[in-house]
Amino acid sequence: MRRSFAAKGAAVAAAATLGLAMTACENAGDGNGGDTADGDTDLRIGLAYDIGGKGDKSFNDSAFRGLERVKDDLGIENVRDFEPKDGEADSDKEERLKLMATEGYDVIIAVGFAYEEPLKKVAPEFPDVDFAIIDSRIEEDGLDNITSLVFAEEQASFLAGAAAALKSEDDHIGFVGGMELPLIKKFEAGYVAGAKEINDDIDIDISYLSQPPDDSGFNDPARGESTAKGQFDKGADVIFHAAGASGTGVLKSAAAEEKLFIGVDSDQYESAPDDQKPYVVTSALKQVDHAVFEYVKAIVDGDPQSGVQEFDLSDGGVDYTTSNAEQIDDIKDRLDELKQKIIDGEIEVPTTP
Repeated sequence: MRRSFAAKGAAVAAAATLGLAMTACENAGDGNGGDTADGDTDLRIGLAYDIGGKGDKSFNDSAFRGLERVKDDLGIENVRDFEPKDGEADSDKEERLKLMATEGYDVIIAVGFAYEEPLKKVAPEFPDVDFAIIDSRIEEDGLDNITSLVFAEEQASFLAGAAAALKSEDDHIGFVGGMELPLIKKFEAGYVAGAKEINDDIDIDISYLSQPPDDSGFNDPARGESTAKGQFDKGADVIFHAAGASGTGVLKSAAAEEKLFIGVDSDQYESAPDDQKPYVVTSALKQVDHAVFEYVKAIVDGDPQSGVQEFDLSDGGVDYTTSNAEQIDDIKDRLDELKQKIIDGEIEVPTTP
């Protein structure tokens, strides 16, 4: 650990001065704190959410589950999560990261690619702090206190595309992305490739809810719902989304139209309202919670990660979910066959459309 614990300081008044939104996680365990056999748990862990914040039932919620595991399994009590503001600028993200560092957080996790430039500016100012960023590769010299936690989203999306093609009765499926940028294009590329692995003649509608730099497409359920309805009206009968909180609108439309839905990042069957669960085929799972937990655990164990840490099908970092047996059981064997071919290198999944 870079920081000297004896030198940690708290600038709590800065929170009021900066006026940043912040929500504290409830303490877990018996309240004893202190050290465990694995290492020092007197760490302060801060996690800053991406657009949509906690409660998006997708990307951010997965990060939150990782933070909960840090408390429950590692016995670290001093954890706190920080919410974004609607329509915030990079400067707001910079101030949030600086606030966390100046308040004495030893480990700071930035959730989402939108933190890349703010983190590049802030991390050099706090060389004793361990920073991690999810969904962005930072490999520049002089930023050795940043660890990038990235995923092979295209691999899980390939399985989502195969599932969509296998379940489609009309050979017509759809994809809804939050914002048209390279990261979300990886989802699209994998999805299209997986669908065409099953049926090369399948029709695939592609829609994006916003264009850079407008990131509102990740937090607009109403737009997600109307866009999905448009695809259903054109003949699609299964839609996969990579649109964060907007995906709740896609699912709402699928249920209303009695069509099928494939979720992303988290198991969206588990979080779906009861009347919408039957329409969830699967979710392209991205184990952000696992990445967050393992990153912190490595620091606790005295063997911190560094550089780029990538998670894929081979290590369970991405996968597909099987919670809805009524929808997935009849195609599970085929999906598992494709999954193994990807792991074995027999199928190379594209990362661009």
